[in-house]
Amino acid sequence: MEKKDVKIINQGLEDEMEVWGYRPCPWKMVLVAVGAVCTGGLLFLVLYWLPEWGVRLTCTRTPFIRESQTLLLRSTCIPVFEHFGPLACEKAGKNANGFQSGFNRRLFFEVNEIAVKVPSVFKLLIKEVLNPFYIFQLFSVILWSIEQYYYYAAAIVFMSVISIATSLYTVKKQYIMLHDMVATHSVVRVSVYVEEAMSTELVPGDVIVIPSNGMIMPCDAVLIHGNCIVNESMLTGPICHNKRCYGFSTEKGQLVRSILYPKPTDFKLYRDAYLFLLCLVGVAGIGFIYTIVLSIINQVPAKTIVVESLDIITITVPPALPAAMTAGIVYAQRRLKRVGIFCISPQRINICGQLNLICFDKTGTLTEDGLDLWGIQRVENGSFSPPEDDPANETLVRSSFVSCMATCHSLTKLEGELSGDPMDLKMFNATGWILEEPTEEETALHNPIMPTVVRPPKQVLPEVNQEVNLLSYEIGIVRQFPFSSALQRMSVVVRKLGEKRMDAYLKGAPEVVASLCAEDTIPESFTETLEFYTRQGFRVIALAHRQLEAKLSWHKVQNLNRDLIETNMEFLGLIIMQNKLKEETSGVLKDLRHANIRTVMVTGDNMLTAISVARDCGMITPHERVIVADATPPKDIQPATINWHYTENHATSKDNCEQGYHFAMSGRSFAVITEHFPDLVQKLALHSTIFARMAPDQKTQLVEVLQSVDYTVGMCGDGANDCGALKRAHSGISLSELEASVASPFTSSTANISCVPNLIREGRAALITSFCVFKFMALYSIIQYLSVTLLYSILSNLGDFQFLFIDVAIILIIAFTMSLNPAWKVLVAQRPPSSLISGPLLFSVLTQILTCLAFQVLAFLWVRGQNWYEKWTPLSDACNVSSANLTHGPNITSHVDHKNIRNYENTTLFYVSSFQYLAVAIIFSKGKPFRQPSYKNCKLHLCIVNCIVCVPHEWRITVVIIVLVNAAVSFLLESANERWCTAFLSWLFCRKGKTPRVRYMQVAQELQEDPDWPPKPATLQKNIFNQACQLITNSYLQ
Repeated sequence: MEKKDVKIINQGLEDEMEVWGYRPCPWKMVLVAVGAVCTGGLLFLVLYWLPEWGVRLTCTRTPFIRESQTLLLRSTCIPVFEHFGPLACEKAGKNANGFQSGFNRRLFFEVNEIAVKVPSVFKLLIKEVLNPFYIFQLFSVILWSIEQYYYYAAAIVFMSVISIATSLYTVKKQYIMLHDMVATHSVVRVSVYVEEAMSTELVPGDVIVIPSNGMIMPCDAVLIHGNCIVNESMLTGPICHNKRCYGFSTEKGQLVRSILYPKPTDFKLYRDAYLFLLCLVGVAGIGFIYTIVLSIINQVPAKTIVVESLDIITITVPPALPAAMTAGIVYAQRRLKRVGIFCISPQRINICGQLNLICFDKTGTLTEDGLDLWGIQRVENGSFSPPEDDPANETLVRSSFVSCMATCHSLTKLEGELSGDPMDLKMFNATGWILEEPTEEETALHNPIMPTVVRPPKQVLPEVNQEVNLLSYEIGIVRQFPFSSALQRMSVVVRKLGEKRMDAYLKGAPEVVASLCAEDTIPESFTETLEFYTRQGFRVIALAHRQLEAKLSWHKVQNLNRDLIETNMEFLGLIIMQNKLKEETSGVLKDLRHANIRTVMVTGDNMLTAISVARDCGMITPHERVIVADATPPKDIQPATINWHYTENHATSKDNCEQGYHFAMSGRSFAVITEHFPDLVQKLALHSTIFARMAPDQKTQLVEVLQSVDYTVGMCGDGANDCGALKRAHSGISLSELEASVASPFTSSTANISCVPNLIREGRAALITSFCVFKFMALYSIIQYLSVTLLYSILSNLGDFQFLFIDVAIILIIAFTMSLNPAWKVLVAQRPPSSLISGPLLFSVLTQILTCLAFQVLAFLWVRGQNWYEKWTPLSDACNVSSANLTHGPNITSHVDHKNIRNYENTTLFYVSSFQYLAVAIIFSKGKPFRQPSYKNCKLHLCIVNCIVCVPHEWRITVVIIVLVNAAVSFLLESANERWCTAFLSWLFCRKGKTPRVRYMQVAQELQEDPDWPPKPATLQKNIFNQACQLITNSYLQ
C-alpha cells in the first residue's frame, strides 16, 4: 500500500493504527462475481478468509476517509463508523447549555450504552462452518460418499458436529456472560437536574446527582461538586474517571472492546502448523499427478481417475487433524479445572508451555491482600520518638498525629457501614474514633456547610467534664483533596469545633510528604529510619500538618488549589503497616527459579519495600546484589540523568557482579529511561527484577518491553490496575474473580500463586501433546499415502473396511487417547520446543518416513518374490500350497474383483502399515520430563487382531519379523534423534558460535563482552550535544 493515502488514528497511543479508505467499484465487483461463479463459489470463500484481499479486489482507494464506505485498518476490514460533520458538532456545542437543550443534544449522540450484541446461533454456526478445515472436511465427505465409503464419512461428520456444537456453546456462553455483566450496570435510573432519565439517555453536558446510598456509574464523569468514593472495578463496580466519553470510548468500554476483539495470539506453533500442512499439500500434489499419469497409462476410466486422484489428497491431509489437535487442549483444560484454574481462551494453554518470564503484582498476589497496622512513630521536638503500637491511647487523643489519622482519608458510610480504601479503614479503625455524616435531610437543599464530622469515643476521655470535652473536640472535614497516584498523596482541610483557624492534614509516600514539609521539622534520622522499615518489608506512610491562615474562610478554601495548601507543612511522623508474605509464595518462586523461569515484581509500592519483599520471598537471593536505576527527567537546561547506586555497600568488581545482580527502578525512572535512554531499555530488561511505583499503563508497557526482547511473558495479578498487563501478556493469570478475570485468559479460584507452576506444567504437557499428535497424524497420512501409492502401481487399493479399520479403530482411538497423559509432577529446567519447523523435529519425522517407506517397499517386493505368490483369485489357497494346487491353470472365476482389493500385496502392506501406526504412536508419545509415561496411559494400549487374505504360516512369521525390526529401527532412530540430533545439526550447519535467534540471548552475549556492565555507582547524563548533531544531520539529509 502507498503511504500517501494512509491516515493515522490514535497517533502515539497504544492502539495507533494506519487507515486506508475504500469505495465500492462496480466493474471490480462484476469481475469478482464472474470469478466466483466460475470457481463454484470458491473465490467467495477465499475472500471471506482473506478480507483484505476482498477489499482490494472489490473497491478502489480514496484519499478522503469521509468519502469511504469501508476502512482497512492494517489487515482488518471493518465498516466505517457514522461520521458527524463540523456543522453538526458546532450546532451541538451551541445547544449544550442547560437541561432544556438536552433533547437537542440527544439528536447528535448515540445511546449511552455498551451494546454487547449476542450473535444468533445461526450466525455463529455459519462463521464456524466456514472455517477452512470444515470446508475441507465437507469436500472429503462428499468424495468418500461418491466412493461409497460411508462409515468413515459418518464418523468425520459425527466428530465435526460435536466439535461445532461444543464451540458454539462455549462462544455463546461467553457472549451472554459478558452481555449480562455489562448490561446489568448500564440500565440504571439517574437524576439529571430535576428529571429522571434512563442512563442510556445520558449525553455529554448532563449533570448527574449521585444519591447518598451510592450508585453504579453508567458513564465516565468528572466530579464537579461534593465528595464521593469510587471503586477501582471497571466491569463489576462503580467507576468514575476523568474523561467525558460514552459507550465504547469510556474506560469501561475500552476494556469490553479489548475482550470482544483481543490481540491475536501470535504463537509459532500455529504458524508452523500451517506451513507443515502446506508441505503435506505439496506431497499430495505429487501423488495427485502420479495417480493421474499411472491411471492414464493403464487406461483407467475417467471417473475412477478423478475419484482416486482426489482421494490421494484426503489421505495426505487428514481431515481429522483439527479434532485430534483439539483433544489435547480439551483434556488439559479439564485437568486445570480440577485444580481450580478456569480458562476462557483454551488456545493459550499451549502458550503457557513456553513461558520463561512471569511478572507478579505484589500486594494481594505475593503478599496478603490486607495491611495490618504494626505501629506508629511520631516526631517530637524535631526527632523521632520510640515506636508505639496503640494510636488509640488516651494520651494521644488530642495529638495532631491521631487527628490526621482520623481525618485524612476518603471513608464514607454506605448502609451504615464504613466503606473505602482498605488501608484507610485500617488506619481509621486503629484510632477508635467515630465518623458521622450529615443526614439526607441536612443535605436535601444541597447545603455544603454540613461537613463530615469525626470525634473520639466517649470512653477514652476523662469522666470529669466528659460531655464538654467531647463536644469541644469534634473535627469537621471542610474540604478533601483525594488521593492521586500521580502525586502519591492526599490531604484534607478541617476545622476543630470552637476554633477559628482551619488545619490541613496530609498523608502519602514518605519521600513526597518530606519534600512538602519545612526542613526544620524533618528529623535528621528520617532517611535512616525510613530505610530501616522499608528494608524489612513494611509499608510506610508519612503524615504532616499545617495550621492555615486565619483569613481563610470556608468559601475561599473551596476555591483554593491543593498546591497552595500542601506546602510548608510540619512533619508529624510515620505510620508503619505490615504486609505479610503468603505461605505459598516462597516455595512457588523457588520452583520457578529451579525451572529457569525468570520472575519479576511489578508493584505500586515503595522501592525499598519491594526490594525487601523480593529478598524475603527468594526472588532475589542473599548473595545477589541490587542496583537501583534512579532516573530524573530533563529540567530547564539540565539533561535527563540516571543515577546508579547499590543498595548494599559491596565491592563493584566484575567478578563480584557475575555472582548475580538485579536492577530496580521506579515508575518515574522507567518512563524517563524509555523516553530519553532507549538504548538502555533492552539491556535493563534483561536483569531488571523490581519495578516499584508503577502505574497501570506502565505495567502494560513493561510487558511490551519484555516481549520486544523475545521473552514469552506471563502476568499474575489480582486487581483492575493489572487488567492491561493481563491482556497484553502471552498468558494472564488472575487471582480475582472480578474484572481482572474477564480480561485474563486464566482465573485461579485459589488466591495465591501456586496456580502458576500448575498452569505451566499443564501448558508444557499440552504443548508436547500437540507436537506428538501432529507428528503422529502427519506420519499416519504419509504411511497410508505410501501404502496406497504402492498399491496404485498394481491398480489396487485398500478396501473400505481396511480404511475404516485404520482410520477409526487405530488412528482416531490413538489420536484421542495419546493426549490423556497428564502433566509431569515436577517443573523442570528443560523447556519444550516451540516450533514444528525445527531441525530435530523435521529430522525425526523424515527418518520415520524413510524407515516406513523402506519396510513397506521391502514387504511389497518380498511378498511378490515368494514361490507361492500368484495373482490372487477367489480360488487361490496359498495357506495349503501343494503340487496339485500349483498345477492348476490360470485362476479363472465368475467373481470379478473390479477394484482389485483382495491380493497378497494388499494384505501384507495392510499388516505392516497397521503396526507402523502403532509403532510411531508409541515412539511419538513422549513422557518424562513434561508428561507422565505412556505406560501409565492404559487407554492407549490396543490389541489388534484381524485377517484379510489367508497367507502361508511362514509368511506370517516373516511379516511379524518385518514389523518388529521396523519398530526397533524406528525406536533407535528416535532415541538417537533425541540424544544427538541437536548437536549433530549444530555441527553440520556450523551453528556453534553463531548469534542466538532470540533477542534476549543476543543482548546477554553483548553484555558479557561489555567491561562497563553492570554500571558502577555513578551518574549518567543524556548527551544532548550528540543528539542535537544527529537531529541536524537528519534534517539536512531530508
